[in-house]
Amino acid sequence: MPLATATAAGRMPAPVYPVMFAIGACHLFNDAISAVVPAMYPILREANGYTYTQLGAITFVLQMLSSVMQPVVGILSDRKPRPAMMPAAMVLAFAGVGLLAFSPSYWLLLAAAVFLGLGSAIFHPEGSRVAYMAGGSKRGISQSIFQVGGNSGQALAPIITALILIPLGQHGAAWFLMIAAAGVWILLIIARWMKRRLAEEAALPGKRPAPAGIACLTKKRVRAALLLLMLVIIVRSFYVVNMQGYFVFHLTDKYGLTIRQAQYFIFMFLALGAAGTFFGGPFADKYGRKRLIAASALIPIPLCLALPHLPIYLVAPALGIIGFVLMSSFSVAVVYAQELVPGKIGTMAGLTTGFAFGVGAVGSVAIGAFMDAAGVPATMLVISVLPILGIASIWLPDDRSSALG
Repeated sequence: MPLATATAAGRMPAPVYPVMFAIGACHLFNDAISAVVPAMYPILREANGYTYTQLGAITFVLQMLSSVMQPVVGILSDRKPRPAMMPAAMVLAFAGVGLLAFSPSYWLLLAAAVFLGLGSAIFHPEGSRVAYMAGGSKRGISQSIFQVGGNSGQALAPIITALILIPLGQHGAAWFLMIAAAGVWILLIIARWMKRRLAEEAALPGKRPAPAGIACLTKKRVRAALLLLMLVIIVRSFYVVNMQGYFVFHLTDKYGLTIRQAQYFIFMFLALGAAGTFFGGPFADKYGRKRLIAASALIPIPLCLALPHLPIYLVAPALGIIGFVLMSSFSVAVVYAQELVPGKIGTMAGLTTGFAFGVGAVGSVAIGAFMDAAGVPATMLVISVLPILGIASIWLPDDRSSALG
């Protein structure tokens, strides 16, 4: 596999597509494994009688650990990248899947969530770094490939439920042990590539050029922009996490669908979200990252508000449009944050994905408790209003204005 090394003149290195697609595939494995947890909600509730609050607590443990640790891992890896951390992360996921499949008690399910959360926390910042390094002159496309892998993994969760978990029950999650093992093998190869690449970069003569960022922004403006960006990401994460975990109950209660039928609706939402993630990167390269982020936050608001009230024949198209547009900024937001604070690749990746998903985890518990108290219809109304907060994206600094002069 050829290495993409920068020249002494400071030219951008060529993209390394095999590595880009390999790390994207591992992101798919990682997020598909994590997505098994909310996908098992209906199975666990039916088999064990767990409350919505108990189910939300499992997701809370997984995503809160991932949230807290991702920025920490990002900061540490910015100081000294550690290629071996990636296969180690997938080993933790392997252990988590084993506990998830064969746990006889609720407390062991929480332990499984701990392993899965730690593995995800380690994988994401380092995986984003690999995408950045392999992208070379095509870092936007590389980040899109990486994030599409993750979103595709999440999109598989409803299909996993329909085709594996419903027929096989909780033990069906054991099939993912093979996926985790394959991920360990691929990440060992990527880790060796990353180690060689880092050694080549360290051997380059002269001072390497500083990474480019959004020009003409004061430190105060950068901090304000990061806060606005985090709000937008949190709103999106909160909505997606709760749609993924709880909208299935709305579909079964309001429309009388079976759990299997309802999972195909969730699959449409997540699958078109993955497609939106892919197309969002090129759109942002052409029209600007801020504009794409704002469009993805504002356009879905009317459909989100209307979704709980739609007849069944309009639910699927509405879900598809919401998923495609809302998640089109998934990879773009990471790159935008990395450009706001150039040189902090792992830190910004950990902050934008980790912290945001942690808040989504808190929301998952809160929504579960609210659903236990107020019921499914009232909960769906609350969730439908949340995307309005995405209006904050209007005040993000325009990355194109500085580039154009």
